[in-house]
Amino acid sequence: MAIIATEDVNYYYQDGDQRRYILKDTSISFDKGKFYTILGQSGSGKTTFLSLLSALDAPKEGKILYQGKDIRNIGYENFRRNNVGIIFQSYNLIPYLTAVENVMVPMAITENKLPDNQKEVAYNLLDYIGIVKSKSDRQVNQLSGGEQQRVAIARALATNVDVILADEPTGNLDEGIEQEIVAIFKKLAHEHDKCVIVVTHSNEIAQQSDDTYILRKGRLARYE
Repeated sequence: MAIIATEDVNYYYQDGDQRRYILKDTSISFDKGKFYTILGQSGSGKTTFLSLLSALDAPKEGKILYQGKDIRNIGYENFRRNNVGIIFQSYNLIPYLTAVENVMVPMAITENKLPDNQKEVAYNLLDYIGIVKSKSDRQVNQLSGGEQQRVAIARALATNVDVILADEPTGNLDEGIEQEIVAIFKKLAHEHDKCVIVVTHSNEIAQQSDDTYILRKGRLARYE
């Protein structure tokens, strides 16, 4: 069974009597242990699709399924808090907190069973993705863009979720840092059995993923 899937999902804007479809009749499934990319031009609806998968928005019609269950029945807030990690292009970190404190934020609100030594877990996560302890104790606004994105990845992993969703996660980074971030995503999928879904405009990133889909005129199709 797919870890997350869409079933006949439609999303549109109503303009008078007209509907402008962002997503039309979208049925697609994603598995654990794979690194996916979704390509599309600006304004094609990639971010909307990710917002639906992460329960930041709801489809007009159709269902988003997690382990075969409609996420409406799980509850959107519960689903976001306990089942997905989200990584944004602009990092969305809390600037006055340290890196380790940012990673600990989702631990405080999840219902998932976590170890008691949460600060140590946060340090270990940061170390795993390349942030040494001396930098973990700095406020995040004192870190470089690449380092902040790594903190955002560690935060997404903090509650040990199965699904990692990333919206243009390397859009603000140079090519060398981009490759390091992509290597982390591959490792999470292939060595830690995560389902990693990255929305991007970069063909270079897409070429390194296991499966790529492209969004055109509301239709999501496999990219060959």
